[in-house]
Amino acid sequence: MNRQDFNGRTAVITGAASGFGLETARIAARLGMNLVLADVLAEPLAAAVCELEALGAPVLARACDVRLAAQVESLGAATQARFGAPHLVFNNAGVGAGGLIWEHSASDWAWVLGVNLMGVAHGVRVFTPMMLEAERADPGFEGHIVNTASMAGLVNMPNMGVYNVSKHAVVSLSETLYQDLRLVSERVHAHVLCPYFVATGIAHSARARPADVREVRAPTTSQIVAQAAVEKAVAGGRVSAAEVAQRVFDAIAEDRFYIYSHLQALAPVMTRAEDLMRGTNPSDPYRERPELGRQLRAALRR
Repeated sequence: MNRQDFNGRTAVITGAASGFGLETARIAARLGMNLVLADVLAEPLAAAVCELEALGAPVLARACDVRLAAQVESLGAATQARFGAPHLVFNNAGVGAGGLIWEHSASDWAWVLGVNLMGVAHGVRVFTPMMLEAERADPGFEGHIVNTASMAGLVNMPNMGVYNVSKHAVVSLSETLYQDLRLVSERVHAHVLCPYFVATGIAHSARARPADVREVRAPTTSQIVAQAAVEKAVAGGRVSAAEVAQRVFDAIAEDRFYIYSHLQALAPVMTRAEDLMRGTNPSDPYRERPELGRQLRAALRR
């Protein structure tokens, strides 16, 4: 798609009230797209709707917990009824959690995998058939599905267990979606976004944690350490969410599958690939900055 192709087309965005979702919606609005906005936080979503409607965009907004199949299915039905099949689906809703992997509770696993993985799976399951049907009916239809993973889906940093697992699964899902679409479609495309540390609301995910998966016990030392590290890294991010959102649209225009925020962050990915090819044990993730490894070990062994 070039810039003109977006005008009058429809974008579905989950996690739309902040971060990458909101910035993507802002670009889409400026390009003349119809917007379907979904988020679990009602007040920020309402604020986003006011802003985007002021830009002239037609907006359909839904409070949606992407963990829940029925709510994503309802979002799909509402989209079809209002705008027809979407041309861009951004399965972007995500939450973060860290700590030693054996210290994650059952509710941690249910929450993080529910949002980060099943939210994407539900989006793919609901919207891909709509887009394929639209492609069959309209020779001019073109669609793009963008799933938000993370650099944590390509490497495995310590003390980030449940988050790493969820994002690796999203990369796998997205790569499989890409290959599956190539079997049956010429004009519906898949992409995966793998950002590094960017200033978004991911460090404060707990504010959106539903009651049914709320953690009642006090956080462990490793979880406190992980939370502090993420807050510091995200706050210090030098690439903005708006820049990442623009890279999403650039990748769509170029039909490029992998979307990165920080190319320099790919070095550990190469190291991991070399470990896999050689059959060697996983490399020390802090070998370039050993002081960070020493600090983490000291904090966890204290």
